Amino acid sequence: HFRRGRGHKISASGRKPGPEGTMSWIPFKIGQPKKQIVPKTVERDFEREYGKLQQLEDQTKKLQKDMKKSTDADVAMSKSAVKISSDLLSNPLCEQDPSFLAMVTALDTAMKRMDSFNQEKVNQIQKTVIEPLKKFSSVFPSLNMAVKRREQTLQDYKRLQSKVEKYEEKEKTGPILAKLHQAREELRPVKEDFEAKNKQLLEEMPKFYSSRIDYFEPSFESLIRAQVVYYTEMHKIFGDLTEQIDEPGLTDEQREKENEAKLSELRALSIVADD
Repeated sequence: HFRRGRGHKISASGRKPGPEGTMSWIPFKIGQPKKQIVPKTVERDFEREYGKLQQLEDQTKKLQKDMKKSTDADVAMSKSAVKISSDLLSNPLCEQDPSFLAMVTALDTAMKRMDSFNQEKVNQIQKTVIEPLKKFSSVFPSLNMAVKRREQTLQDYKRLQSKVEKYEEKEKTGPILAKLHQAREELRPVKEDFEAKNKQLLEEMPKFYSSRIDYFEPSFESLIRAQVVYYTEMHKIFGDLTEQIDEPGLTDEQREKENEAKLSELRALSIVADD
């Protein structure tokens, strides 16, 4: 994006947002021509199409960032779960209770299986979603530069058009006519250059915007499938774990009461008594 001052976005026609979303002209040092060299309808079309691409760029970068955060969190979660089960398994407490040891061993196996499938999911998302987002984002600097070049050419066009108009308003003496001819010669290639740039961008920006659908559909489909495969496997893994540890036991309420009773016994020991 092109900015002036403290972070205000500049539109393709050299305007910036005014109060309540309106557009206000930024005064240029060059003289403004009296002739309307770019029709207002063309200006509106250009600003609309470029605005859509600016929004697409922002959304693409945000999605890429959010997907990276999501996969990082997924990896951290499964690694943490594996560490917890491994730490429990190496705890001397397990050696003293065979049934508890069997339960923790089953948990550790399940967590390692979960971590393995999670890593496969993250790798697939990285390859089919995050990388394509990154590649798509890499196109925008070139697009923004093309818009900037158009803006620079437009300013040259305005400057030379204003110069031509200045000589056209003067008395037609020999020297003035010579300067007018020279100014028109300077204007002609700049005008043609601007019109070519403007035409190309107006034709290609909508095509680029429309291309996002065909480009991203496979990525988002892959994302959904990766999630479906992962959670299908998780259902199997935790189903197996349930079968291994599903024995009649205390309810959560009963466990809470039992823990409180044990804690009361500990608090009654002299070594933890309050002074």
